[in-house]
Amino acid sequence: MPNLTSVDTADGLKLHVREWPCADARGSVLIVHGLGEHMGRYAHVAAHLNRCARHVVGYDQRGHGVSGGARGALNHVDDLLTDLALVIDAVRTQRPGPLVLLGHSMGGLVAARMVAGGLASSPPPWFREVDTLVLSSPALDAGMSSAQKLLLKVLGALAPNLAVGNGLKPEWVSRDPAVVKAYVDDPLVHDRVTPKLVRFIVDGGEFVRAHAAQWRMPTLLLYAGSDRCVAPAGSAAFAAAAPANVVTTQAFAPLFHEIFSEPEQAQVFAVLAAWLSPPGCLVPRGVSTRPSN
Repeated sequence: MPNLTSVDTADGLKLHVREWPCADARGSVLIVHGLGEHMGRYAHVAAHLNRCARHVVGYDQRGHGVSGGARGALNHVDDLLTDLALVIDAVRTQRPGPLVLLGHSMGGLVAARMVAGGLASSPPPWFREVDTLVLSSPALDAGMSSAQKLLLKVLGALAPNLAVGNGLKPEWVSRDPAVVKAYVDDPLVHDRVTPKLVRFIVDGGEFVRAHAAQWRMPTLLLYAGSDRCVAPAGSAAFAAAAPANVVTTQAFAPLFHEIFSEPEQAQVFAVLAAWLSPPGCLVPRGVSTRPSN
């Protein structure tokens, strides 16, 4: 069976796909990365998931990494969801079995918005079923002030595709200086964002939070309590409204945004492994699944 290398979008872009195969996999995990980054930063996450007997697939979203498209831009408001649907179709075709959708930051918002699409009486054309969902510091609340929202409204009307800096500081990513340096030195990381993309993030987060009480998808929500890239309040509000028997939530109070790249990442991976818990899933010895306080 050939490995996935790329997926062509409906508007002619090529999305770069990466795979981390696992012998005797008990299913697959599809990772959706965050704003301004790319899948090359998730090799260590894939290695942990491989040890949980999972085949791992990820792709550079449009305008990110080595995929096509202007940096941080959208042609249509639902582009990221339409793209994800195409990748899900490709993974389902080539990798039968249970599929976990794992999204981080903006990717967490995209993944959650995909799942929320299934709550409508008439799901949108981009909706695809997955089996379970994992959200890592999802952008369910961008933390924008009233003034920023007003500016977004003005720019969205006048220049929806104007690429500007996203205002996020590299040191907000992690408390590990090595992670921050690698982030800054990475030529594929960028800080571009357009009003149309920000509008998608803001509206998508509000939609997901508004539908939390109707949530039916088994979900693991992991988020950083000291996040400055997105507002932790968005995850907390979603968790408070969602059915407790459907959504399992773990907050890590001192952690910064990239919880899988923090000094306490072993704790985060242990919680993820315990939740996935297939036979043969290896949790490192001496690692507690109790969150940091």
